[in-house]
Amino acid sequence: MTKKLKIAFQGEPGANSHIAIVEAYPDAEPMPCPTFEDALAAISSGEADLGMIPIENSVAGRVADIHHLLPASGLFIVGEWFLPIRHQLMAINGTKLADIKSVESHVHALGQCRRVIRKLGIKPIVAADTAGSARDISERGDKSVAAIASRLAADIYGLDILAEDIEDEAHNTTRFVVLAREAKWAAQGSGPLVTTFVFRVRNLPAALYKALGGFATNGVNMTKLESYMVDGNFFATQFYADVDGHPDDRGLAFAIEELKFFSREFRIVGVYPGHPFRATFSETQD
Repeated sequence: MTKKLKIAFQGEPGANSHIAIVEAYPDAEPMPCPTFEDALAAISSGEADLGMIPIENSVAGRVADIHHLLPASGLFIVGEWFLPIRHQLMAINGTKLADIKSVESHVHALGQCRRVIRKLGIKPIVAADTAGSARDISERGDKSVAAIASRLAADIYGLDILAEDIEDEAHNTTRFVVLAREAKWAAQGSGPLVTTFVFRVRNLPAALYKALGGFATNGVNMTKLESYMVDGNFFATQFYADVDGHPDDRGLAFAIEELKFFSREFRIVGVYPGHPFRATFSETQD
């Protein structure tokens, strides 16, 4: 009998990360963890085989402190998943919309459902996460309190969905990365690929400009570039980047070589297949 793949995620059963695991790895065993640090530690220790970690959302932007945690963890990205986020308003059995006085959920979920909350005139209350809010209200049995969470959470905790798909923006999508203990680069030429790396530029005038110049001159598409402080130092900045292609592709190899010349640190975090959702991206032309 084949051992089930165990995949760690932050949150409780029914969280969006749980849904991403079910979609991406239907035969895997999801492993809930209280915090992102706990999820990464479970992968590092071998308790979990992989991790499904949200990295950014099309409405809320950067998710948690994963950009700090990922480089420090020593883990590698081996895949990505895009999940359209659908929020449901739920309450204990027999509750009517008119009964609700307040709604609990993760701060991002509340922020993504402002219109419905305002329309119903109910008080938003920030909780640790979406699925945890669903579990809490199911245990309390109070008809005046609702939760915003996933359809899976409503099923798990036996709640009634009072309003479906209440998110303000239809494009609301979260991008997840799949993390592993060991680097597993996708094969060059195996389809659309993403290379993710972190770097710190040398303390020279225009170092970032010069470091990134090679991507422009070699025709490499950079889809993401973010900066963040290192060790609370205002002058020590680390960058996190995604680019299209494989490090052995001629153009990307030259671009990375140039980047390294102007950088004091450089590390490839992953080379992995681009999710089919990327093909749906479109940009309005002027």
